[in-house]
Amino acid sequence: MSEHSFSPESQMMSFGYKPELSEGAIKCPIFQTSTFAFKKAEDGKAFFEVAYGKREKTDEEELGLIYSRLNNPNLQITEDRLCLWDKAEDAAIFESGMGAISSMLMEFLNPGDVLLHSVPVYGGTDHFINHVLPKWGIKAVGVNPYQDKEEVMKELEESGLRDQVRFIYLETPANPTNALVDIGMFREIATALEKEDEPIYIGVDNTYMGPVWQHPLQLGADLVIYSATKYIGGHSDLVAGACLGSAELIKRVKGFRTFMGNMAGPHTGWLLMRSLETLKIRMEKQAANAEQVAHFLNDHSKVEKVYYLGNLKPEDGRQYEIFKKQCSSNGAMVAFDVKGGEKEAFKFLNSTKLIKLAVSLGSTESLAEHPATMTHSDVDEELRNKISITSKLVRISVGVEDAKDLIWDIEQALDKV
Repeated sequence: MSEHSFSPESQMMSFGYKPELSEGAIKCPIFQTSTFAFKKAEDGKAFFEVAYGKREKTDEEELGLIYSRLNNPNLQITEDRLCLWDKAEDAAIFESGMGAISSMLMEFLNPGDVLLHSVPVYGGTDHFINHVLPKWGIKAVGVNPYQDKEEVMKELEESGLRDQVRFIYLETPANPTNALVDIGMFREIATALEKEDEPIYIGVDNTYMGPVWQHPLQLGADLVIYSATKYIGGHSDLVAGACLGSAELIKRVKGFRTFMGNMAGPHTGWLLMRSLETLKIRMEKQAANAEQVAHFLNDHSKVEKVYYLGNLKPEDGRQYEIFKKQCSSNGAMVAFDVKGGEKEAFKFLNSTKLIKLAVSLGSTESLAEHPATMTHSDVDEELRNKISITSKLVRISVGVEDAKDLIWDIEQALDKV
């Protein structure tokens, strides 16, 4: 037979794991250990030389394990499998999504640098960019998803910070409005801004689309970020983050992770490994459910507007064009404006019976929340209103339940508004 290339969902069952090294166990065990024994002292010396960058690993050399802050079989195998979806060279798993985001930004930004970023971003990211990074002398310029290249360049010129931009951070689709950011356009902006021997890297938070429905590294990004708590973990039983990219850049990210000590533990790595096996089928079911939920909301008399990628039409111009270029699914995140305001939104949220009132997203159970007072409450109020995160906005992360039951629950909750 000719060579066959297995799809990522098939490789999730076994890639990177050798049962013969674990008593023949068909599933990778949890390596719940802090340190690893060397066969001989020379091995320990060789491993540490590579770990601390004193020399490069040779092609024939197979690095051993040292200490679980540096590497652990559960993390290594999970990182290898996660790379398959995004066609990344390497990945780094963290104890949280914010651990991944903050580590990436701190590694590639220095005092005096400027971060160019899209708005809105997740509330925790917004706080880090606007309240934490300034403590280290790092400024930020935010631009909205609807600005074209010329408008972004004009805003940078007017800010007087154009020449200090050193990193671009994008979140697409944006949380919670599903606004799309053109990754390729920002690649052009990065190329226009960067100087010789001073590359401007682009990091993209791909949490909303997960590793299945959008692949930023193929669209012009250098690094892709996930809150692995969400679709990748997918069961509301872990907190984790991930950063993927080229071997060169992830080596830097992992170096920072080593000394910050914010890598995930072996049990988290094992749980993620378990979840990757069902990632695609979970996400396909969630997307199918979300389509039915969105169609119901589109026609409801108490709903003012629905924010759902499946609602985009050619007449929506650039947003539709970006969607067709970047995304392979409508996704499973739906937000909508209840007619009224906070009172009406809260009445809906307090009336659901099947859908849980909780933050987070991407899990098997459906979750609903109020972004303006919850996940995005720390975002400047004027900015929130400008980018449609108003008091009437409700966000739903659609799960794998029966779609008919979800629609029944939404309908009876809206009836009480």
